[in-house]
Amino acid sequence: MNVIVTQALRAQESIIQNMVQLYTHDFSEFWAGTARGELGSDGRFDPYPMDDYWSRPGWSAAFILSDTVLAGFVLTNDEAHSGQPVDHNVGEFFILRKHRGQGVGRRAAEAIFCQQPGSWEVAVARKNVNAHEFWRKTICGASQAANIQELDVANDKWNGAVFRFDWQG
Repeated sequence: MNVIVTQALRAQESIIQNMVQLYTHDFSEFWAGTARGELGSDGRFDPYPMDDYWSRPGWSAAFILSDTVLAGFVLTNDEAHSGQPVDHNVGEFFILRKHRGQGVGRRAAEAIFCQQPGSWEVAVARKNVNAHEFWRKTICGASQAANIQELDVANDKWNGAVFRFDWQG
């Protein structure tokens, strides 16, 4: 299987917004008992705010392909959840359920990190246990990752683990 990460163009935003519907659906189980994650009257979740990913330096959107098939997306930026300086951050990362557990996510993550060596953060919501395990295995198991830290952040901006590491291209 060949996993490719390819830059998305602003004209392709609707494709990411379509996948955001699936991503938000997956996340909605963590928001039970809150007002977050409700469907609108049109039967859709709110669109994801994408303007900064097209206009800010260091922010980008990309598609994840497994062979030639669309399997997910990734949004990267330079905003740290830890409050410490960082070069890059995984803002959102989504792999379609059909492609999970086959190495697509790990290969995609490594490709993303290799495209932009430097200091990284990956924040994982506290309730998202599967994602936490995925990122721990992916980051800690990679020979290119150094100075790995796993922080437990609980404040008004974030609640969960934050992996910090240096990726050596």
